Amino acid sequence: MTEANKATVRAFYEAINEQRFDDLAQYCHPDFVFYHQVDTPHPGVAGFRASEEKNFAAFDDWQMPIVELIAEGDQVASYMIFEGIHARDWAGIPASGRKLRFSLFMKLTLRDGLIVEKRSHFDRADIRQQLAG
Repeated sequence: MTEANKATVRAFYEAINEQRFDDLAQYCHPDFVFYHQVDTPHPGVAGFRASEEKNFAAFDDWQMPIVELIAEGDQVASYMIFEGIHARDWAGIPASGRKLRFSLFMKLTLRDGLIVEKRSHFDRADIRQQLAG
């Protein structure tokens, strides 16, 4: 089960990196909930998709390769590096042309072979500092 769950998570992030946003729903359970930070729930794939599309729209060369996946039971932990060039307004911050690079930890829970919960943790202050210079 853990290898199958890791394969689902890899395919999910591959679809994101390739901007195949229409494919995301096939990896997500109907009860999917995305937690952007701590306890802020965003139910449904549409909200998650919108947040990813905003990132790709604001940053050129946006990538988020998986550095490591660890799985146990129905949970998969993903350590990733996000990077891109800040080319357009993002979160109220005008385009700076700066390269953004930050690490991100994701904890995904799967049910029936599909992602039912996705929690992300990252340092917002680090991102803002990099973009502000």
